Amino acid sequence: MCELLGMSANVPTDICFSFTGLMQRGGKTGPHRDGWGIAFYEGRGCRAFHDPAPSAESEIARLVQRYAIKSRIVVSHIRQANRGRVCLANTHPFARELWGRTWVFAHNGQLKGVKRLPVDFYHPIGTTDSEHAFCWMLSRIRERFPQSPRRPQTLWRCVRELMEQLGELGIFNVLLSDSRYLYAYCSTQLSWLTRRAPFGRAQLVDADWVVDFQEETTPGDIVTVVATYPLTANEAWVIMRPGELAVFADGLIASGIER
Repeated sequence: MCELLGMSANVPTDICFSFTGLMQRGGKTGPHRDGWGIAFYEGRGCRAFHDPAPSAESEIARLVQRYAIKSRIVVSHIRQANRGRVCLANTHPFARELWGRTWVFAHNGQLKGVKRLPVDFYHPIGTTDSEHAFCWMLSRIRERFPQSPRRPQTLWRCVRELMEQLGELGIFNVLLSDSRYLYAYCSTQLSWLTRRAPFGRAQLVDADWVVDFQEETTPGDIVTVVATYPLTANEAWVIMRPGELAVFADGLIASGIER
């Protein structure tokens, strides 16, 4: 199974600490050796890095770890291949344009029969069930809303309905973003935590690194991290329920929707 990592923040923030923990699971402390990727939003722009090599051994991953790119929304993924060969085209997160915004999608799980769902406007580049699901979902959103809905809750309900349909085909743990919101949908396993004042120390599970966030932040900073499994050993992570969709904006949960 793959693993996911996401971040939503109210100010541009680097994800070096959490990403360092995740990349160890890509072939060192975990079996996810089949590629990795990460996308950083800068306004509507999106800067992405992908590598089909294990993240624990990737020079590109080490660059991302050292190069403190600051962003308000980040989506990352480490892959353990089950459908589709190991190659760059099959490496998450996947990206497409809708309403003049870059949408980014990363998936953990398998979806039986998903390729029977029709895709029209958006088409997969690789051969994964994940990318096919993303193309189908974004096509349905585009079909229902030729323009972006005025009320964000209208879009959130649509995203939830489509994710529930895909979840009926198998395991569908997902991170999705349109540069405004970070969507986290839990099928079997997903967790999150919010860091805000008063900040404390955090210890990574997968690496010997402790950070005192009081020294790294300002009192007004708010940062939420989403991960498949908790990345730190001494913080209180919220374990999401199966069928729950959480929508994050500016580091805070804007909506928590359960089936």
